Amino acid sequence: MPETNRIEYKEKLSDNLEKEVVAFLNYAGGGIIYLGIDKHGNTVGVKETDQVQLQIKDRLKNNILPSCLGLFDLVVEQRNDTNILKIIVASGSERPYYIRKYGLSEKGAFIRTGSASEPMPAKMIETLFAKRTRNSIGKIKSPRQDLVFEQLRIYYDSANKTLNGQFAQNLELLNEDEVYNYVAYLMADNNNTSVKVAKYKGLDRVDLTESNEYGFCSLIKATKQVLDKIELENKTLTKITSKVREERRIWNALALREAVINAMVHNDYTYELAPKFEFFDNRIEITSYGGLPEGMSQDEFFEGLSIPRSKEIMRIFRDMELVEQLGSGVPRILQAYEKECFYFSENYIRMTFPASEKIYADGNGNGGVNGGVNGGVNGGVNDVENLIRKNSGINAKEITSKLNVSQRTAERWLKQLRDDGKIEFKGSAKTGGYYLTEQDLTI
Repeated sequence: MPETNRIEYKEKLSDNLEKEVVAFLNYAGGGIIYLGIDKHGNTVGVKETDQVQLQIKDRLKNNILPSCLGLFDLVVEQRNDTNILKIIVASGSERPYYIRKYGLSEKGAFIRTGSASEPMPAKMIETLFAKRTRNSIGKIKSPRQDLVFEQLRIYYDSANKTLNGQFAQNLELLNEDEVYNYVAYLMADNNNTSVKVAKYKGLDRVDLTESNEYGFCSLIKATKQVLDKIELENKTLTKITSKVREERRIWNALALREAVINAMVHNDYTYELAPKFEFFDNRIEITSYGGLPEGMSQDEFFEGLSIPRSKEIMRIFRDMELVEQLGSGVPRILQAYEKECFYFSENYIRMTFPASEKIYADGNGNGGVNGGVNGGVNGGVNDVENLIRKNSGINAKEITSKLNVSQRTAERWLKQLRDDGKIEFKGSAKTGGYYLTEQDLTI
């Protein structure tokens, strides 16, 4: 693969590493630098990868402004029986980034143009500086300054990492005035942030059967509590056949975990709201606040381009090994679920994952499953058929609204029912609707 606007090859660690990283930090979507591959794409390898990683971290930490901690990731990969280093660089929200010793000038600020890193024009520097995010939670003062971080210490200890006396400075929990920022507030033992996990009977939000709140504590602890709760709800279904015993989870466990963490990390906490998680009879919905980051398109989102809303939160979640590497979450989700499972609003992003089986909740809020192992598509088709059975003449728009799914998903289920001869469309395109066929009515 040749070098592109998002891929740079370097044979060895050189003096211009900071220039390449700054160019990707300033470029929408960031990019990847491969160390140990020459300009022709030939693998030459990297010796002593541990030592080289330490050198890179130290240089990027000390030589680039604003701080890019949490915006880059180092991954060791093997190619042709030798090690190479993959430096993943996310686009930052505090552009323009620049090399410290050259200052904020054309000599210190760079931007990716094609497959090259070019000096940033003075006009672009001025424009980006004027747009620089000033209300990021790393800059907002914590509403409290009497913060305690025992929970955070425990989690760092469990990850074999120690928080020393300078941890607040090292983790960027202080703002420019050297007081605790809003990130520190979220990571403290006590705060007013609550993550809600709710269960409903049916397909809408009318009949609430269970409501849990995980929060008022460190965001790391709240995240782990939510993960534990969702793991408990994600039951294993079993079907015994004459030949084999089939087992599957209600939702893909890996994709669901990635979705939870993605929501917690990329939520816009300036809304003073945490993500919410809602179970329905046929799906789970995960809502995080704040739309797509400025400068990111939906296509770039699905490609895994990373523009962390808070580099400080991203860094701590990676320290806790909750995040594997930058930009890996959405591609992992898409291995199990379609793009139509995502809904984008100006103020929030919602992920809706269909259950592999229809779930019910009894009056006591106890969850269960109904049926064998048929798959999420069959469950959706059954929901549409039952809806038409009860509402003859209903149209596609009404079906989409009542089932709270995308139009494309509803149309796919309707097509399957038509192909199976179970439903038919009657009337004009504008005023008509769907009916069960006479054959299906006699069953």
